[in-house]
Formats: sequence, C-alpha cells, structure tokens
Amino acid sequence: MKSPHSTRKALRRTAVVVATGLALSMSLAACSGSGTGSTAASTASAADITAALNEKSTITVWAWAPAVADIATAFEKEHPNVTVKVVNAGTGNDQYIKLQNAIKAGSGAPDIAQIEYYALPQFALSKSLADLSAYGFDSFASEYTDSTWGSVKLGDGIYALPQDSGPMAMFYNKAVFDQYGLTVPTTWDEYVATAKKLHAANPKAYITNDTGDAGFTTSMIWQAGGKPFTTTDSTKVSINLQDEGSKKFADTWNTLLSNDLLAATPSWSDEWYKGLGDGTIATLNIGAWMPGNLETGVKEASGNWRVAPMPTYKAGDTASAENGGGGDAILEQSTNKLVAAGFLQYMNEGAGTQISIDAGGFPSTVADLNSDKFLNATSDYFGGQKINEVLVQSAKDVVPGWSYLPFQVYSNSIFKDTVGQAYAAKSDINAGLTAWQKATADYGNQQGFTVTSK
Repeated sequence: MKSPHSTRKALRRTAVVVATGLALSMSLAACSGSGTGSTAASTASAADITAALNEKSTITVWAWAPAVADIATAFEKEHPNVTVKVVNAGTGNDQYIKLQNAIKAGSGAPDIAQIEYYALPQFALSKSLADLSAYGFDSFASEYTDSTWGSVKLGDGIYALPQDSGPMAMFYNKAVFDQYGLTVPTTWDEYVATAKKLHAANPKAYITNDTGDAGFTTSMIWQAGGKPFTTTDSTKVSINLQDEGSKKFADTWNTLLSNDLLAATPSWSDEWYKGLGDGTIATLNIGAWMPGNLETGVKEASGNWRVAPMPTYKAGDTASAENGGGGDAILEQSTNKLVAAGFLQYMNEGAGTQISIDAGGFPSTVADLNSDKFLNATSDYFGGQKINEVLVQSAKDVVPGWSYLPFQVYSNSIFKDTVGQAYAAKSDINAGLTAWQKATADYGNQQGFTVTSK
C-alpha cells in the first residue's frame, strides 16, 4: 500500500508552469477523440478494440507508478501481438513539462500518460487528451468511487480512467499517544488540544509537521467542505479561498502555527523520516497510499503506528477528502488509440487493478475496495489492525463537489510565494490564502480566462 512515488513526492517539488499559452477558445466541449491510423473517429465499440488488439502494434505509456511495468507484462501475455513500452519520463511535474513540450511540437507524446487528478483539467482544456466516451468508457462510472470519477469527468467528457486514490486518514503513533496519555482526537478542536498537551509534555514532540504545501492545503479545505474553485463554460472561473471551508481550515491551522505546535520539518526529508521514527512527529493527515511509505521508510517504528478517521469540525460528523492519486489518459496525438484504449481498460478497469494493489496502490475501483480480501487484510506494521476498513470508509466519506482549477499546476507553483510566506512568518494563513487567490486570478486573466475573485 505504498504510494507509487506519486503525489506527495511530486508536489514537494516546485511546480513548473505547463499552462502557458492556453487560449480562451480552448473549450472542454471541443475535447473529443479524433485521430488517424487505428483511431476511432467519433465512437468505437468493444469489438473494434478487440480487433485492434489482435493486430501487430506497439504503444508507449508514460508512467511513474511501479506497477505499470508489471501490468504491461501481463497484458502482453494475453495480447501477444501488442508491445507496450513503459517509460518513466519523470514524476509529476517533470513528466508534465516533457508532455507539454511534445504536445506543442505536435509529435513525441506517448499514447497513454499517467496524470494526477489536480493536473488533468489543464491538459484536457488544451484539447490534448482524447475523450474516452468515444470508446464507451463513460459507462464505467459506477465502477469507481464518486470522487475519483468526478476528477476524470470534465464537462461532458471523460479524459482518463482513475488509477489510484488517496482518501485521507489520520495516521498516528500509538506508542507516543500511550506514553503521554493522549486520546485519539475525533474533532479538530480535540486535535489542537492534543497538540498542546503533547508539546507541553515533550517540547521536542509535535502533533504533526507542516511547512506549507499546496496539495495538503487544498485537501484540507476540501475536507472542511470548502469549494473555492469553480469553472463554468470551460473558461469562466471563480476563486474564493475565503469561503467557509477555507476559513475553517485556516483558522484551525493558525492556532497550531501561531503556538509553535507544528514541526518545521519538510515532508519527505531525512529529518521527517527520523521524526516519524523517533516519535517527535506523532500524526500525519494524509492519503491512503501512505502505509507503504511508513513500512519501507520508517522500519524502526513497526508496530507503533495505527490509522484512524480524519478529525472533523463537528463531533459525530464524517468527512474526508482525496489527497493524491491520479488516472491515465490517452493523448490526442496518439495514432493507435484503439489499442491504447484496450490497455487502459485492462490496467484500470480489468485485471491490472489487482496487480496495482499487490504493488501497494490504493484502488479507486469499488469492487476492489469492497472485497473481503482487501478489507480484512491485516498489517503487522500497524499492530495487526485492519487498516483498509478505515481507509475504505474514508473513501466513502469524501465530501462531494470538489473541483480543481483549469490552471491548478501553475497555481500550486506560486503557493510557496503566497501562503508559504505566512508559514515562514507564523502569521495569518487567511492572509496567505488571499494573496494566493489574487496571484492565481491575475494569472488566469492573463491567460484568457474570465476569473472572478470573490
């Protein structure tokens, strides 16, 4: 259940702008499958895909998830006429830069690319991705969690099949909680109180770490019920990072920040892993792909960690959000879309889902999430706990209605210059969110969007 190096490691890097040049006329409605060669003109049947898979062909897949290579091998055994070349073109933004360059050049793009949910609208809007409705994939909606399907359904089109997901949970060090007589918090008020009690008992120990991260912040706003980003008619964008959910998160986190209750330790650093191992970082509110990272990176704490639902803002409520994960899309540039569609379906809707789970991925497919084998799996690292029961419930509790900006990659890239400054000064996060909103809106307007900043 480890992250396929995926989102957190990608987002800890400074995002690079890949949205430059998006024009007002690029509408999601125009993003439809149309290619050459063995490409569907408007629609293709399952029989068309099967026929294409029986012909000699080669497709290229850009992906960083380790399981994809094993999925390709299994697929080739079932379809010996097809060769699947899997290329790791870089994680997250490293790949997106290369992908954008290939799109601009008109050649060199793969047939299929792994794209994180937050970045998907940007590529779909620029008409770079095939609409998978042309292959009947819109009929798969009930097979995926609502949140992941909502992330790949943009406008009237389907622009990827979900690969993995990251419903959030609170990972906590039970040994630390037992040592200091702490009760597992179920509300954010209790979480703040626990942070104060822990740090008072051991000034070197913190409830968690946070130096300011765009992906974490948007996930936390999502969990709080915020809906700061809306897009209508493809180019009309509204941004309100002072809506009720945004302020709930900011006000809570301000208390932690201003009282020095957050470890100033960058995530994924050696110091971070050390803190998770020695108990000086006691909890993580993070995606369901985290267990494998703890198992491999914090071996000395085996048996100490547990998983609990995310705290909520009101006692008795249930609310979660997605933190990480992504899907796989077919590039419009592909001249072999039917074969690409066959592999995409195998990887994310067929036998490939179990291969991904076996490699540590957290699934987005309802059948896999609800299987007895998955739910009843125990983990020695987590003291024999059936952690998937908690994580699957989190997937069901994801707050509906979230959406990202059509230029979220750029927006995330300026987070450190805006909200990050509030963290550095231990000042009001609300002011940082306001600055982030203004800079993001200014960019959107410069790119030809009509941005309303509330």
